[in-house]
Amino acid sequence: MKSVLVTGASRGIGRAIALRFAAEGYHVAITGLSHKDELYELKNQIEQYGVSCLPYLADAASYPAMQQVVEDVLKQWGHLDILINNAGIAALTLFTDMQPAEYERMISVNLLSVMHSCHLVVPSMVARKSGRIINISSVWGICGASCEAAYSAAKSGVGGFTRALGKELAPSGIAVNAIAFGVIDTDMNRKHLTPEDLDALAEEIPAGRMATTAEAAEAVWQLACNPVYLTGQVIAFDGGYI
Repeated sequence: MKSVLVTGASRGIGRAIALRFAAEGYHVAITGLSHKDELYELKNQIEQYGVSCLPYLADAASYPAMQQVVEDVLKQWGHLDILINNAGIAALTLFTDMQPAEYERMISVNLLSVMHSCHLVVPSMVARKSGRIINISSVWGICGASCEAAYSAAKSGVGGFTRALGKELAPSGIAVNAIAFGVIDTDMNRKHLTPEDLDALAEEIPAGRMATTAEAAEAVWQLACNPVYLTGQVIAFDGGYI
């Protein structure tokens, strides 16, 4: 039995990733926080592939919440083959206009959630000498983005954590990588960017357009299929943007 846990799977990239792995015969555990109906609708879609799905309403930034999730997944399935840390939030604002609680939350959801999930899942992977961890990052974590300083800082942290953990876990046969996405056509981007902003961004992308969530999910699937010798990398998927 092949199994995967995808955090932040209710919508967007996470949803597409969960469905992509279900199509390949993986049993899929999914987490979400603010979109209960969409999370359970996704569960129904996943099960149409003839695999099982474990949905959890949980804050990925909360260690106790994720501890309950991981413990239940391991109780139900015995192991996890793949962990995909996708949960994230964004905000388009000047850093000095943010309140400390706002940028602390940004760091918690985008960086600490990754560390929490890895801290909870890694021991079981090490015990089996097998596993893959894929962290969903952003090109802003590589080059930074104006008016997204806290987000950029968090995603930069994801990159550093990925490289370091990849080195730690390579002797155990566990691959740890990140995909730094460019501009993906998601509800989150459409919420924070105007149509004019999105058009302007598309003009700056050598590929001439945003990527679809299906393309993003395919990139994650292909990375998961690579030999575990590929580890500790942050791979940009951005249409040549940076």
